[in-house]
Amino acid sequence: MSDELSVVEFDGDEAVAEAIAGIEDSKRTRSGLFRGAGALAGVGAFAALLPRSASARSGGSKANDVKILNYALTLEYLEAAFYAEALRVGGYTGAVGRFASVVASHEATHVATLKGVLGSKAVKSPSFDFKGTTRKWSTFLRTAKVLEDTGVAAYQGQAPLIHQNAVLGPAGAILAVEARHAAWVRDLLYAGKSVKPAPEAFSTPMSMSQVLSAVKQTGFIKS
Repeated sequence: MSDELSVVEFDGDEAVAEAIAGIEDSKRTRSGLFRGAGALAGVGAFAALLPRSASARSGGSKANDVKILNYALTLEYLEAAFYAEALRVGGYTGAVGRFASVVASHEATHVATLKGVLGSKAVKSPSFDFKGTTRKWSTFLRTAKVLEDTGVAAYQGQAPLIHQNAVLGPAGAILAVEARHAAWVRDLLYAGKSVKPAPEAFSTPMSMSQVLSAVKQTGFIKS
């Protein structure tokens, strides 16, 4: 059996039986994670936040960019809360402690940045229950790996749909950092084993419905 865990094979190690499952079912409801984001109005206020010289890409719309940004913000809320809890309850030191601290800071910055761009259009953070996955270093790292992999796939899946270059640039910058997080956690989790920090030559994107369905299956989001 390979040491490498895929997004759909995550074993929560006595905390969550499956953190990511059912991603093939793209028809599942999005309401559990993404309430109200598709019904955002007043896009003109959001457009005013972008530079006047910002160019647009073919396809998509400014309204859809708001939806994508709120989708990204919800995922960043999840990651930021996960790492913040790990710092509070995990008591991690050494290499794992440094990973938790640095990534917690990154995710909090991502949240603040996306909220700053969206302004009044930003969705509120859900409440979370990470089911004990932050209390044991091995479970923490395994869960972090799945969350980072999912984050990379989520940003990658939305990149071709972003209309404004002023939105695509920051999204791409966050994607690059999430990919580094994914490699870093693999290096910690599989130290001394044959698993590579960068396992494949190409990364596979996930659609919004796939990601929302997968995250819903973790049970981490309470409301």
